[in-house]
Amino acid sequence: MRFLIQLLGFGLILLGVYFLGRNIFFTTNVSPYFWRGIAADLSILLLVVGILWLVILPLGAKSYGWIFVIAGILFIFFSSRAVLNPTSLWQFFVSFGSMAIGYKMLATGRISI
Repeated sequence: MRFLIQLLGFGLILLGVYFLGRNIFFTTNVSPYFWRGIAADLSILLLVVGILWLVILPLGAKSYGWIFVIAGILFIFFSSRAVLNPTSLWQFFVSFGSMAIGYKMLATGRISI
């Protein structure tokens, strides 16, 4: 039963990310100059390295993974490649609530609201 609750929690997290992520677009500009897209490429590379660092390496080295993730997010916003569309308050409430409840179910393996 605990596994099913954790699986349901993971599904709720994915549902919350889906609802919130529907209004975020990552774009790149087509430019004749090669250096115009470096910020977008570097941000994706830093995010991938950071996530892999967080998942694969032992607990003592995970703090460096967060540095890569934060640097990747900063490069996305500094290069103006993230387009944030307006989100309704109801949609934000449902997505954030779904992620929070899903995380609690995934971490504890029980339903306690």
